[in-house]
Amino acid sequence: MKIAAAQLTCTPADVRANVARAADLAAEARERGAALVVFPELALTGYELAALAADPGLWTAADDPRLDPLRSAGIATAVNVALPTGGPRPALATLVHDADGAHVTTYAKQHLYRHEQEVFRAGEADGRFELGGIRFCLGVCYDNHFPELPGRGAADGCRVHLASSLYGTGDGIHERATVYPGIARDHGLYVVLANHVGPAGPWTGCGRAAVWAPGGALLAEADDRTPSVVTASIEAAAV
Repeated sequence: MKIAAAQLTCTPADVRANVARAADLAAEARERGAALVVFPELALTGYELAALAADPGLWTAADDPRLDPLRSAGIATAVNVALPTGGPRPALATLVHDADGAHVTTYAKQHLYRHEQEVFRAGEADGRFELGGIRFCLGVCYDNHFPELPGRGAADGCRVHLASSLYGTGDGIHERATVYPGIARDHGLYVVLANHVGPAGPWTGCGRAAVWAPGGALLAEADDRTPSVVTASIEAAAV
């Protein structure tokens, strides 16, 4: 199976515009033979916490019609959103849809980073799904700094860890380059990192969406400036 990691520059607080950009990248990933594409943290709004706290109209459920262009792209997608919870705070959640647009699973970020704790409700359960005979686990940005999360996925038979994230220039460059190959090395997982590139709320995304093999070898990596996708082939079982 071929999997794609996306990086994009979001239009702040504009779900429809960002869905259109994501759908274009999904189509590119599909044309390059990928069966699944992963998008960055808060890919449909940008990392705009004040706007998300003030406007529930920016929150996005799995069946939100604004997602139709992405759900109809003909490829499985993992897209991170502010998800309605029925309460005053959304979850910071990754929605997975299959290539036919059917909802597969939802994972809500468990480890909220600093100021996120004032805006979102933390998740309480791990995320798992299977596609094409391969088992996947999910993490969102700061989640991935807690090794027990991908560790539980590996123990549960997962082969691939999908990470929707935001890493900026500065310290984020080092964190991105150490945390994710470390997960691949320590837990024997493929790791697929999606990231922002360019302006992202208070940060500037450092790009370099990437895929690492079990053991930590880099399989594919984007540049630090261009909205794009990179792809790599994933094997179902160790050889």
